[in-house]
Order: sequence, then structure tokens, then C-alpha cells
Amino acid sequence: MGSDGSVVNLPPGFRFSPSDEELVLHFLYRKAALLPCHPDIIHELDYPLDPWQLDGKAFSSGKQWYFFRKMMDKQVTENGFWKQLDFEEPVCTDAGKKIGIKKYLVYCVGEGVETSWMMQEYHLCICKFCGTSQKRSKKLKNCCKWVLCRVYQRTGSFSHGVEGDDDDNGSELSCLDEMFLSLDDELEEISLPN
Repeated sequence: MGSDGSVVNLPPGFRFSPSDEELVLHFLYRKAALLPCHPDIIHELDYPLDPWQLDGKAFSSGKQWYFFRKMMDKQVTENGFWKQLDFEEPVCTDAGKKIGIKKYLVYCVGEGVETSWMMQEYHLCICKFCGTSQKRSKKLKNCCKWVLCRVYQRTGSFSHGVEGDDDDNGSELSCLDEMFLSLDDELEEISLPN
């Protein structure tokens, strides 16, 4: 679905897997600058939802949900709230220019019991995208009002703000990594000719 509720026809095999830079430049900046975005696939949500309510309301790709929302101080939902973690990182271009900030939030229920649901909030660096003169103040207000959110459910143990902390040492092995490690073990058993 498009943000206006219309169905978006994407080509077969389309996989939405943008980098942080692409999310900020090609989606959030265009939204804040009131520019069209093609395809218009990321929806705008007016109020905070429980993470399990995002299906069908936010754009999903795999096990991640993407949506725009206006800045709000408190993100209280029907069954809990999103708590901001003391962890954020800059979003930079390949050339090293800072264009945004990525903040991390965890979904809590009851009196603050953290769940496995995480949100990454993308914010623009205002000074980079606002024009000059009288138009600047209107653009400045618009830049400040939008954030782009990515929600996902983490697996395994967790160290605040970092994805993929499934092992005790903070890293998860891919299938290829495991295959290469097993090859190393087998190579140790083989004696090669000199």
C-alpha cells in the first residue's frame, strides 16, 4: 500500500533493504521537504501503536516495519510505551557528512518491563536541509516535525541499542561464517605436502 492507501505494484523480487543514509536522504528528507517520493510506500501514522498492531498499517519488509510520524514527546500506546535508550548514532553520507541522527527505543509494557520490540528513529540534521531567508523558518518547522521509524523484534539477549547481540560476545555468526569456521577445523586435521 502507498501512504495514501493505494496499492503499490512493485516489481517481482523487490526487497526493501535501505541503508541509514538512503532512509534519511531518499525518504525522510523528501517527506520533510514536501517533495514527492516514488514509489510512495512508507505510510504516515498519526498516533503511536503497539508494535504488533503495525501489520497492515506500516510498510513491512521482511520482519521490519517502516513509517513516518510527527515528533511527539511521549509515545504511549494502548498497552505500553516506547522508551528512548541512552544511545544514538550519527547518520553520515559516504563522504562523511552528517545528515541525520538515529535514536533507539525499546517497547515497554506495564511499569516499564522491556520487551523484544525495538524502534530506530531517524531525525534530520536541520541545518543541512533548510533554505535561507523567509522560507527558512517554514522549512525549519517542517524538518523538525517528521521522523522515520523502523520497528523490528530482536532475538536473543540484548545490549541496549545494538542489533544482533545474540551471542555472549555481542556478535552473531552468519551461515557462511559458520561454514568457513568449520572448514578451518577440517584444514587443521589435513597435513598438506611441503
